[in-house]
Amino acid sequence: MCEMDEPPILQVEDVHTYYGESYVLQGVSLQVGRGQAVAVLGRNGMGKTTLIRSIIGFTPPRRGRIVFKGMEITRWPSHKIARLGIGLVPQGRRIFPSLNVLENLTVGARSGVGNGQRWDLERVFNIFPRLKERVTHKGNKLSGGEQQMLAIARALMTNPEFLLMDEPSEGLAPLLVLELGNTIAQLKQQGLSILLVEQNLPLALKLADYVYVLSKGRVVFEGSPGELAASEEVKRNYLGV
Repeated sequence: MCEMDEPPILQVEDVHTYYGESYVLQGVSLQVGRGQAVAVLGRNGMGKTTLIRSIIGFTPPRRGRIVFKGMEITRWPSHKIARLGIGLVPQGRRIFPSLNVLENLTVGARSGVGNGQRWDLERVFNIFPRLKERVTHKGNKLSGGEQQMLAIARALMTNPEFLLMDEPSEGLAPLLVLELGNTIAQLKQQGLSILLVEQNLPLALKLADYVYVLSKGRVVFEGSPGELAASEEVKRNYLGV
């Protein structure tokens, strides 16, 4: 378990989540400290996206507890969870294809929950200058990398304290993955806490303060990035490396 000087911003405690009768998460526990980036790794179908969906309220767990900023949010509706200061960067980006960049950014913008640094268009465009150049372009006219930038920027416009990022590097060329990693590192430096679900091991090891590995809905490893990098058995058995 990672050590922290203050209570974690997120705690997932013995969570069990189902899709109908399909038993997906089988007692998952993890935590994220304030200002930390924590990575969750694993092959496809091992429960990573279900974990994100359980936290944000799309697929509430049947058992277990999810605590955010000391408040239990298990089985809360998603919109109520988001208003506490959780931003979501979903798998597959899920931008609005018929809206332009500016409309995508402003449609869900919120003033935030008093975390001191407000995300507005100027600040977002400082992080993503390419989006400023394409502000009038519709979502379906952007490249895959630009769509991923837009998905992250849209989440930032909700002024979160905590980001859930589900496979942000999926489908991106290596150069864009490097750029994405630099962006996530920059967001962490600006005080955001991040839970990063990824299959890209080098990216996760570069960004994370702590890592968990999921297999068949269970945590099969937790430790520092260095400990995971050194464990050939875990990488071979659970990550296919």
